[in-house]
Amino acid sequence: MRRDEKGFSIISLAVAVAISAIIATGVGMTTVQILDVSRQSSDWATAVRQAQNVGYWVSQDALMAQTINATDDLGTTGEEFIIIAWKDWENGDVHDIRYFWLDSADALKKLKRQQITRDKEGVTTGNITTLVADNIYTADLSSQDDAWRLNVEARSGEKSLTREYEISRRINSY
Repeated sequence: MRRDEKGFSIISLAVAVAISAIIATGVGMTTVQILDVSRQSSDWATAVRQAQNVGYWVSQDALMAQTINATDDLGTTGEEFIIIAWKDWENGDVHDIRYFWLDSADALKKLKRQQITRDKEGVTTGNITTLVADNIYTADLSSQDDAWRLNVEARSGEKSLTREYEISRRINSY
């Protein structure tokens, strides 16, 4: 390039384009990695939250329970996971809690909780159904010595989490 000419040479333009391409590639790769880590983190948090929800609800009800049946009640239409019952010693109300499975589009299941409350005469005074968790792959409640053991596996995206809960049996002191 002569001194009196203005502009860029083809070599300086090629160097500038190459440097810009390297920077753009680095920014693009970083963005993809950030999005991937964010998705994985979100999947992990979802799996943890779902497993904890199952553990929380089943533990709370099992601590109140006078009877726990960890099998399906063939007399009902739904597929029960656990049936828990107790009688309120203050007012005589009977609480019947049923955890049942709902199938979803994928291999995972949803777990719902139905609480039916009856007064002393057997009249239904409450019927509440709550979604406890979805993204549940398996759950199992088994009796061991003086406790119940609840195993829950939750999945979300590519992440899977298994949690184990030990629930002490209620001591009848009345």
